[in-house]
Amino acid sequence: MKDDNFIKENNAKHLWHPMGHPADSLAHPPKVIVSAKNSSIVDMDGHEAIDAVGGLWCVNLGYSNTAVKDAIANQVYELPYYSSFAGATNGPAIEASLAVREMFEADGMSRVFFTSGGSDAVETSLRLARQYHKLRGEPGRTKFISLKKGYHGTHFGGASVNGNNRFRINYEPLLPGCFHLPSPYTYRNPFNETNPATLAQNIAAAFEDEVAFQGPGSIAAFIMEPIQGAGGVIVPDASFMGLMQDVCNRHGILMISDEVITGFGRTGDWSGARHYAVKPDMMCMAKGITSAYFPVGAALMSDKVVDVFENDTTGDGAIFHGYTYSAHPVGAAAVVACLSETQRLDTRTNAAARGIQLYQGVLKLQAKYDIIGDVRGGQGLMTGIEIVSDKAAKTPMDNDTMKRIHQAAYEAGTMVRLGLNNILMSPPLVITEQEISQVLAALDKGFAAA
Repeated sequence: MKDDNFIKENNAKHLWHPMGHPADSLAHPPKVIVSAKNSSIVDMDGHEAIDAVGGLWCVNLGYSNTAVKDAIANQVYELPYYSSFAGATNGPAIEASLAVREMFEADGMSRVFFTSGGSDAVETSLRLARQYHKLRGEPGRTKFISLKKGYHGTHFGGASVNGNNRFRINYEPLLPGCFHLPSPYTYRNPFNETNPATLAQNIAAAFEDEVAFQGPGSIAAFIMEPIQGAGGVIVPDASFMGLMQDVCNRHGILMISDEVITGFGRTGDWSGARHYAVKPDMMCMAKGITSAYFPVGAALMSDKVVDVFENDTTGDGAIFHGYTYSAHPVGAAAVVACLSETQRLDTRTNAAARGIQLYQGVLKLQAKYDIIGDVRGGQGLMTGIEIVSDKAAKTPMDNDTMKRIHQAAYEAGTMVRLGLNNILMSPPLVITEQEISQVLAALDKGFAAA
């Protein structure tokens, strides 16, 4: 690898970064992260910080899990790659598919389609949802309904069902036939409703109204995150996901649970759907499936979907969709090791406990700082803090102040993520009680610098 002078000199000059303006990266070169251990990262200047972002909601096992690293290294030497398109497979892929199925059997899942990541998993689910209805003799079911504030990746399908216009407006026109309902966001919603249970009922009623307006026979699927992540860690009422599933079931609409963030223990349960006692028709997985040690995603299918495909006799059940790296043997080996470690370490239990600690700690900071308008979390290890300049008017904080808070927290030893005027946190699920205390102390210094 080139020396530090070379890295600093060339930072942002040749690489466009996701989710940012190229000119901004040139004017303010990003932090160069050079190493990581357990739940902490180290930058090129030697500054160490607890990674309260968990990479990008994904490094569930932290950065030092030897079992996953060894599984990847060993597989590279055994079989670094082979296609999994029909007619060929590999041992790790077979083992990984069984491990994933067993982990989510309680959610009603029975088949796995491996992808390269979360966006691919969403794309796969959307496409197979349409095919499912065609196989059942309802080819007119092509539309999708989702929630505002939802995030479902960056492919055209995922961007089309996304509920945040930052991921949409510069890329329109997107996929036709995608419609959005209000988010279960008690701090800001068109009903001016602060009671989460009442808000859940209002959105379910809006769903029924939208189904009637579009025509039930035109809708393929409804997709949602059990807890909205990138939208600001929006935690719904416990009744919400079940209410939405009831609408789906009444009208023959498939429910897709986007578990890219919430899967593998982040909610305090192995899945977000299970956290809310719901069994969806499809699930999208990624991130925690390998703790981000290797890029892997998966679309999971229930028996209801599987029966339609596997009992097809017309030939139209063939899946002409997939990726070069679907069921990649190295990725599959990472999946097997990661799921084994996830269950051995029982990360869901630690996520629940540390999530409550983080949430309650931020609530105490809210009592100290008027700029904290809303705090969301407490359901596993993901917390959102909405920053405002005027608490009564709920005026979103300006970008310069948000960056100042972010930098001060980083200098105090914690990396957090900004989402407009929100601070988002999703630390590794192995983070300790002491480390959460350090995160809270760093946030205190960040808010003091606003």
